[in-house]
Amino acid sequence: MIDRYSVPEMTAIWSDESRFSRWLSIEILAVEARVLAGEVPQGDLDLIRAGARFDPARIAEIELETRHDVVAFLTCVSEGLGPESRHIHYGMTSSDILDTALAMQIRDSSKLISDALAAYGRALESLVERTRGIACIGRTHGMHAEPTTLALKFAGFLTECRRVERRFSEASAEACVGKLSGAVGTYAHLDPSVEEYVMAKLGLRREDVATQVVARDRHAAFLFSLASIGTAVERFATEVRHLQRTEVGEVEESFGSGQKGSSAMPHKRNPVQSERLCGFARLLRGYLQTGLENSALWHERDISHSSAERFILPDACGVALYALGRAADLASGLRIFPTAVSRNLALGGDRYASQAVLLALIDRGYTRERAYAAVQRASMRAQESGGSFLREAALEDDISSVLDPAALADLCSLERHIRHEDEMLRRVLPERR
Repeated sequence: MIDRYSVPEMTAIWSDESRFSRWLSIEILAVEARVLAGEVPQGDLDLIRAGARFDPARIAEIELETRHDVVAFLTCVSEGLGPESRHIHYGMTSSDILDTALAMQIRDSSKLISDALAAYGRALESLVERTRGIACIGRTHGMHAEPTTLALKFAGFLTECRRVERRFSEASAEACVGKLSGAVGTYAHLDPSVEEYVMAKLGLRREDVATQVVARDRHAAFLFSLASIGTAVERFATEVRHLQRTEVGEVEESFGSGQKGSSAMPHKRNPVQSERLCGFARLLRGYLQTGLENSALWHERDISHSSAERFILPDACGVALYALGRAADLASGLRIFPTAVSRNLALGGDRYASQAVLLALIDRGYTRERAYAAVQRASMRAQESGGSFLREAALEDDISSVLDPAALADLCSLERHIRHEDEMLRRVLPERR
C-alpha cells in the first residue's frame, strides 16, 4: 500500500520484519514438536530459542547471492547458532513456512477487516435510524418509479454489509490454512504429527491434501470476499454520488472546516470520499482476477503465483481495510436534506400511483392489457402536460367507470406506498432499548 492510503496496523502485518518473525516462529515450533516426539534433544531446542535471530539487512545481502529468500533467511538464522542449527527446517520445504506464515498474516489481517466491517455496519444502522419516516422517490433506470423511504434505501446497504460479513468470515477461515508436509506434500521426511502440533499452536487449520503448496483456490476465494467488500462499499458510494448531484441534492458528504473542493472553483463541494471508494472497488476486483489465475499451477507446484501474491494479498487487505474505514466515515457523516427529498418526490406529481390504479382495475375484472393501456394513456398525458395523474385518470372512461374519485384519491395516497417501513426495518435493525 502506498503511504497515502495505508493503515499502520495492516502495514505492520505485511512488513518484512513481521514475515521473518513468523517464519522463525514456525521453525522453532517444528523443532519443539520433534522434541516432544523424542527426535531432538531438549538442550538443542533451548539453544535454538536462545540464539535464533534474523537481521533483514543480512537476509537481503545473502539473497543477492542465493537468489532465494527462504534459503537466505535460513542461512542468516544459522549464523547465530552452532550444531543445533541442523534441526532448523528439517524435512521441510520453502512453501511450508511461506504458506503457513501467509495463513498467519491472513488471519491477523482478517481480524482488522472484520472489526472494520462491523464498524461500517454500525454506521449504516445509525444512518437507517436517523432517516426513518423520510419518504423519497424511488428510481429505476434513473427515472422516478414509486415512493420508498431513505431508511429503506439505506437498509439495503446494511443487509448487504451483513451478507459480506458472513462471506468474509467463511472465506477467511478457508484461507487460514497451513502445511508442513514437505516437498510435494507427502510427509516423506517429517511426520504429520509435527504439522498437527504447529498448526494447533498457531490456531490454523491443516491443508487436507497439499501439493508442495496450500491450494490457491483458498486464496482466490479470500480475494473474492475482499472484492465483494469493495463492491458493497461501491454500491453505497455510487448512491451517495447520485443523490449529491446538484440537480438532486438530497444528501451530501461531510465537508470539513478548511476543506477545499476544487483548485479552480471555490464553490465546489464534491463527493470525493464516494468517488475514492469506487476506485478502491476497481482495485479489489483486479486483485481477484490475479488470484483466480494463480489457482492453476503446474503439477505439484510452480512459483508463478508467488511474485503476484507479494503484491495482491497485502494490497487487497490494505485497500479493503482503508476503504471500510472511509465508508464508515461516509455513512456516519452523511448530511440529509429532507426539503430536497420532498421537492424531488413532488417533482413527478402523483404519477407514481400508476401501478396501484393498474392493479385496482385488474381486481375489478379488467384484463391486464386493457387496464395497462388505460393507465398508460392517463399517465402519459399527465407527464406531458405537467398535470395531475389523478385528474387525467378521472377523465379516462375505462378508469372512471369503475373507480370513483375517492377510490382514485386513496390509490394515489403517499402513505399507501410506504406504510410497511417499520415492519421491514424490524428485520434488520436491533431492537431499541
